[in-house]
Amino acid sequence: MSSIRSRLSLSLIASLVIVGFLIFMFLYIKREFTNTRTEVSQVVLVQKITSMGKLELVKYAVKDIVEKKEVHTILPDERVLFLAVGEVTACIDLTKVKEQDIIQSKDSVTVTLPQPEICYAKLDHQQSKVYDITGAWFPSNARDMVEEVYKIAEKKILDGSKEMHITDKARENAQLIFKPLLESISGKTVILKFR
Repeated sequence: MSSIRSRLSLSLIASLVIVGFLIFMFLYIKREFTNTRTEVSQVVLVQKITSMGKLELVKYAVKDIVEKKEVHTILPDERVLFLAVGEVTACIDLTKVKEQDIIQSKDSVTVTLPQPEICYAKLDHQQSKVYDITGAWFPSNARDMVEEVYKIAEKKILDGSKEMHITDKARENAQLIFKPLLESISGKTVILKFR
């Protein structure tokens, strides 16, 4: 009787060890197959080197609401409502100033600068938001509509900056910011002119 009990005990212990081992192996293999590791490799290539010589004189932060609608005769209209947040900067390209543009006299310096220009107009993709998309039947249609509204918003920001006369403000700021800097460097009265 005791030999039967010891055999049962040994069989039970062996079974428990085997079951425990199988559970351990199952969990280990499951973890190995479901465990993912992300590897990111990156190679940065210099595509273009540009010498900087632009004096930024004014920056406008702008917000605009853009609605793009495609009207269909049978299907429902497709519509995107977009809040565009961006900035526009006007500057003077100092690399265009030539030696003959700087005329010195005894007590003054006359500097002829190129006309101010818009350096860049860009959307802030972090703060710009699509508020509503309606009528898009497929995800690709919605994606295309969003891409188009981004392009429209960038163009509107650029066109709006021209209407706000940002280059005129850059011209004013050249007199307020750049002229005193040149006067302190040269120790003479500076007269700024624009081509």
